[in-house]
Amino acid sequence: MFQSLKGHLLVASPKLRDPNFFRAVILLVQHDEKGSLGLVLNRPMDVSIRSAWKKLSQTPCEIEGHLHQGGPCEGVLMALHTDLEASDLEVLDGVQFSTTKDAIEHLVSHGGSHVRLFVGYSGWSAGQLEGELAEGAWLTIPATSEQIFDSNRLSGTSSFAPSGESRCCSRSIPGSCLKIRR
Repeated sequence: MFQSLKGHLLVASPKLRDPNFFRAVILLVQHDEKGSLGLVLNRPMDVSIRSAWKKLSQTPCEIEGHLHQGGPCEGVLMALHTDLEASDLEVLDGVQFSTTKDAIEHLVSHGGSHVRLFVGYSGWSAGQLEGELAEGAWLTIPATSEQIFDSNRLSGTSSFAPSGESRCCSRSIPGSCLKIRR
């Protein structure tokens, strides 16, 4: 019987050599029989939210931080946050997910809640992630909101991985890849 891992962390095992996921820590936002969608938590980009936002919207930006590379698949701008008012989907207790233009504009213009913005995502077709799990490519642990939003866990040595060896990587990807879902 299928058991959803939505709200769990995938921690890349040493067996996983795909450079897109080397030492990656991924939050599974969606996981069902049709496939999976996750966001890499430990891939901050060299692009600030403010500088990217200026290219996307006239709405003032009231949040700080950097965009994150959510994975190798192209997609709309996505957010993990704590604002119930702007939520498209609850991932786990205290962690919301949004992709709509109105929700993301609300998050960026109001500040106040924990917000992490992602360009790209990690996706698996039906059964693909289950195959990788069976091969030992990923370790899984239930996620908490503290793990998702505590920046100390996302820089240097991370306490996500049982071995404590997951490190933060920095990538610079042009702001032209940013999209907001209409």
